[in-house]
Parts: sequence; structure tokens; C-alpha cells
Amino acid sequence: MFSGSITALVTPFKDDNSIDETSLIKHINWQIEQGTNGFVPVGTTGESPTLSHAEHKKVVEICIDAVSNRVPIIAGAGSNNTDEAIDFIQHASSVGANAALVVTPYYNKPTQEGLYAHFKKLNDISQIPIIIYNIPGRCVVDMSVETLSRLAKLDKIIGIKDATADISRVSLQRHSLGQDFIQLSGEDMTALALMAHGGHGCISVTSNIAPKLCSDFQLACGQKNYIEALKIQDKLTPLHQALFIETSPAPVKYGMSILGFCSESVRLPLVKIMDGTKKAVKEAMVFAELI
Repeated sequence: MFSGSITALVTPFKDDNSIDETSLIKHINWQIEQGTNGFVPVGTTGESPTLSHAEHKKVVEICIDAVSNRVPIIAGAGSNNTDEAIDFIQHASSVGANAALVVTPYYNKPTQEGLYAHFKKLNDISQIPIIIYNIPGRCVVDMSVETLSRLAKLDKIIGIKDATADISRVSLQRHSLGQDFIQLSGEDMTALALMAHGGHGCISVTSNIAPKLCSDFQLACGQKNYIEALKIQDKLTPLHQALFIETSPAPVKYGMSILGFCSESVRLPLVKIMDGTKKAVKEAMVFAELI
């Protein structure tokens, strides 16, 4: 169920910074038409740090209603407060999400034992599968293969979104956890390598503006057609790079504004991207034949 090209959805805002529900629904429908295999609402790309809890839950509900069971939804449900994460997971479950994506607790800097205790508590209360999100660059902590192996023995922990950029980690986790434990790339640029090492898909930022190319890329990888996958990767590489010149999701929202799917608006402390970055994003979109 959780494989292929899974879009890490942006949260569109109106000029007054309120959630633009119409644009979000339009974007979701286009994504499905273009071959997207699933969605992650209210992750980092969805600007979850600056959404209120009520807004967070509302976006999940909008996404579930708009998707209407056409593809799986992995609701962002992470927090560095275990009780808050429990609340998000319980809400996601109650409104029909297929799974929860839970980031390692940021800022607190828990030990490996703290990470285990946090996720075990979430596992014990959850009614839906949990995919762990390991992104040391944002969270400072890095979940070890050993800790992940302990957690994988629990019934609700079914996979990991890996944004370590350490490709050897994929093979080490595959060796320790087996072929069925879901490994999803959290970085578009390294998704090709992760798939070649036995990964199952990518939770993608780039797919917000290039859903068909990202879907075709994942399809080629799934068929072990890495020659075709490399061709698509070459086409998307400038875009993968341009979308992270400044802090995501500001660059991808600019790209979406070019395509007419939402405004550039982001919430402070993020700001709209500079002219040089706009030029790079636009040139990369031209190179990928998106405009």
C-alpha cells in the first residue's frame, strides 16, 4: 500500500495566511490524475510547525475527503511532545488516515532509549500503522539501526522515511529488518540510490510540481528499469537541487504558483524566495519540460 511516488503535500495559504482549501483540493485531484501513489499532509513540507493544532487536523480532514480512498494517506503526526503526537495519531485514525508519519522528537535530543520509549508508547495507543521519519539534519537526533530494529518488532511500526542521505543505511536496515519493512526515501536527490538498494518509494517534495515524472520514475524503479529511471533522474536533478536552495517549502510553492496551483505565501519565520532562487527554480522547470 505504501510505495511509489508519495507527495509530501504543501499547505496552500491565501494572501491573508489562512488555509486555501480550494487550492489544496485542486492540487490533490491533479496529483492523482498525474499518477501520484499517496499523500503525506502536514509534514514539514506542509509547514506543520506553524499550523495550529486545529489547522493541522483540518488539513488532514480536507485531504482525506478530497482523496476519497483513491490513494493512501499517511498523516503527519509527529511532535517532540509524546502526548501531542498521541493526539495527532488518534485524530488521524478517527478521520480515516491509512497511516501516521511520526518524526523523531526534535530539540529535546532524546537518547536511543528515549526514542524507543517514545515510539513504543505511540505504537501501544495507535489504531493505524506508523512510519518513522528519521531526519537528523532537522531533528539533531539520528535513530540507529539497532533502535529501529527493536521498534520494528512492535505491531504498528511498519516502515521508515529515511532522510539521512546515507545510502548504506538502506542496506543495513534491509539486512536487519528484512525485505518487507517499508523503506521510503525522504530526499528526492538520493531516491534513485535508495530504490536500487531495495527501497519501496519516496515521500517527495518535487512531486508537488512534477507528479507525472516522479510517478514514472518510481514505476521504472519498481520494474528494475534503472536505465529509464536514470533518464528521468537526469531530467529532474536541477529541480531537486533548486527546490532546496532556500528553506523548503518556499521554493516549491513558488514553482506551484507558476503552474497556477497556489500562491507563494509561506508563514513566518519562512519568507518568499529571493529573485536568484526564483530564476533557478524556473530554469529547472523549463529543463524538466514542466513549463
